[in-house]
Amino acid sequence: TSANCDRIFEDRISGKIANRPGLKRALKYVNKGDTLVVWKLDRLGRSVKNLVALISELHERGAHFHSLTDSIDTSSAMGRFFFHVMSALAEMERELIVERTLAGLAAARAQGRLGGRPRAINKHEQEQISRLLEKGHPRQQLAIIFGIGVSTLYRYFPASRIKNE
Repeated sequence: TSANCDRIFEDRISGKIANRPGLKRALKYVNKGDTLVVWKLDRLGRSVKNLVALISELHERGAHFHSLTDSIDTSSAMGRFFFHVMSALAEMERELIVERTLAGLAAARAQGRLGGRPRAINKHEQEQISRLLEKGHPRQQLAIIFGIGVSTLYRYFPASRIKNE
């Protein structure tokens, strides 16, 4: 291949999935002096902690890591340094995104806007449905009348809470 790889292992699933057979086989195959080559760093894993642990494991085994599109090569001290800097920046970016998201949600709440999906039925409808269920009306019929799913009725009114069921 153009990356001078002796053996190619492939996973056709997301890098954030923990159980990846191709990666497991590649890690078993890697020996001292070998280099694990990936197309892009985010294909190897999503978590910085996981990536650092994986690179550390390779380093302990005398193997190296090379990301083709990110130009990261841990066979040199500078490459290892660059990997850790990039990992730290990626982690900081994720933390900033979380901070901004939480700040945005708090600001929206302060202005009276609530996030999330609107309730399927309001308090008045809940009271009506509760009375009708206790009188023995079937859930399927109530679901049609109120324009909601039967599963929604069970979520709001579990069978164990209704006296007549």
